[in-house]
Amino acid sequence: MGKYPIKKYPTIGCCGLDCGLCPRYYTVGSSRCPGCCGSDFFNKHPGCPHITCCVKKKNLEVCAECEEFPCSKFAGWDASDSFLTHRKSIYNLNFIKEQGIDEFVKQQKRRIELLEITLKHFDEGRSKSFYCIAITLLSIKDIETALDKTKQEIKAEDIGTDDFKTRAKILKGFLKDFASGEGIELKLRKRQK
Repeated sequence: MGKYPIKKYPTIGCCGLDCGLCPRYYTVGSSRCPGCCGSDFFNKHPGCPHITCCVKKKNLEVCAECEEFPCSKFAGWDASDSFLTHRKSIYNLNFIKEQGIDEFVKQQKRRIELLEITLKHFDEGRSKSFYCIAITLLSIKDIETALDKTKQEIKAEDIGTDDFKTRAKILKGFLKDFASGEGIELKLRKRQK
């Protein structure tokens, strides 16, 4: 394992990222990420400044447990970062600080369940990253409603369980509608030159 501890909740980044909702967490093979400070993490990601401070120096689970949170490491962290799920980090850490890590873990477990359902029944092989971002950024209620509406449309249209392309198109449409209604981007815009 090495000289650093394995966190109790590797699906929660000490920086507030939802590691358990990341495409790399669901990758099969050597490029799979074990989550924040999970088994073999330090061999794959040795230089994270948040982990150095939070886990290695202070032996904390998340930065929200630190007396100095939010510190200068978070300046501009979620405002304009191209990594869309960073935009949820500060929110997650504030939630943990106010309501506790156990309450956050309950919420995150539900998101992970919804992602696993989505990947199993609605991924045509090209949508894993999209679903990970959508389930990270949208409310649980909106995700559940999108899944319910998708199932209703699939039943009404008599779409087979093996028609992943059509099933994915329907679910992605509902997720995009909810995101649009909330002003949430689910994919990066191409940079203009």
